[in-house]
Amino acid sequence: MPGATIAKFPGMASLNPGYEFDALIRNAAMARKKAAEPRSLRPDDIDPHHRWDRPLQAPGHTQVDFEERVNFRRLHDYRLSRIRAALAHSGLGALLCFDQHNIRYITSTVIGEWARDKLTRYALLTGSGDPYIWDFGSAAKHHRLHAPWLHHDHCRAGLLGLRGAVGGDGALFREAAREIKALLDTEGVASMPLGLDVVEPPMLFELQKLGIEVRDGQQTLLEAREVKNIDELTLLNMAAAMVDGVYQDIAEALKPGVKESEIVALATARLYEMGSDCVESINSISGERCNPHPHNFTDRLIRPGDQAFFDVIQSFMGYRTCYYRTFNVGMATAAQRDAYRKAREWMDRAIDLLKPGVTTDKIARSFPKAQEIGFASEMEAFGLNFCHGLGLGLHERPLVSRLNSLKEPIELKAGMVFAVETYCPAADGISAARIEEEVILTPSGPKVISLYPAQELPIANPY
Repeated sequence: MPGATIAKFPGMASLNPGYEFDALIRNAAMARKKAAEPRSLRPDDIDPHHRWDRPLQAPGHTQVDFEERVNFRRLHDYRLSRIRAALAHSGLGALLCFDQHNIRYITSTVIGEWARDKLTRYALLTGSGDPYIWDFGSAAKHHRLHAPWLHHDHCRAGLLGLRGAVGGDGALFREAAREIKALLDTEGVASMPLGLDVVEPPMLFELQKLGIEVRDGQQTLLEAREVKNIDELTLLNMAAAMVDGVYQDIAEALKPGVKESEIVALATARLYEMGSDCVESINSISGERCNPHPHNFTDRLIRPGDQAFFDVIQSFMGYRTCYYRTFNVGMATAAQRDAYRKAREWMDRAIDLLKPGVTTDKIARSFPKAQEIGFASEMEAFGLNFCHGLGLGLHERPLVSRLNSLKEPIELKAGMVFAVETYCPAADGISAARIEEEVILTPSGPKVISLYPAQELPIANPY
């Protein structure tokens, strides 16, 4: 196909006088599009290719020719097939996504974490079509050049409100809504409800003005993302391996006179050196700040005998970690050791229950009630003793806690990935222990992939 050859080797454009290079690119893309009509689900695409008989690898971060590591095209096909399958039985005609994790899952595009809270990138997938992506400025042209798994004319420049910064007349929202309505008409799904995840209110209003019935699409999207394929499991394991190393660095640096913020700086630098694409947050909490848990860090100086815990939230190729560890600095009291022992017991009790077919209410009941850790209600205690799904998002389905799972249990499936968290305040009223393990659910039960030792309370730089 001459157009495709010239698109691949730009230097050859001079061999075709009278042809405009961008036109050749478009013609090649149109030819590819005709040859790649929207297809039904193929069994191989939606097969997660799990190899439960083999150890889950955490390979090096570069691609090589002598062993298979992460197969990114298989990953894209799997994710898109999961979304198509979920959409097919959702009652929705299409999904319109502004959530960056959903956009990446559907289109395998990303332009940086700065876009996470802008709500200006969006993607559309209809039940009968292939993904569209509207991206920020020149990113759309970049996708047309470097993302051959997307149709050339499905990669479009787009701009909405930038959280209101563009102005209040709504013209950009109206134009975008009309473009989406036209695509829904073309794809034959305009009469069906449109699933939406998150959105600026003016966009929602403009869609409704055009007669589009808007429904919650987030549950459909999260249902699709529940079960990870072999490439997702590998990426999650690789991300966890990075944090294993960071905790070794933290253990060596954790001494009196070091600030909580210095530990954050150390961990952040180390993660980016190892290849992290986003260090989203690092909790660094010590001494009297441990109880109650503030979920942040300060410039507090760490002191001898402090109990200190940390949470490393970062991603590799988009796949997140949520990985707590508790240390004592130099020495530990009986109250601190007792708190850690209880947190570990609760952790092991919950992990032992993680098996395919088990419902989430049973795991939720294994966690202590709010009153056992000094809180008046499960709402106040939420996020301290619970499980949450882990993937491109920090909190995916299923989310397991006494707050929600006793009323709305769901069944666990092989291929799910969990972060299991426990917290226990110490009897001294100051200290507290916080542990978190990342767990893959295999057909035979749980497999822990957060490997920095946590069965017993670690003492950093003991006296």
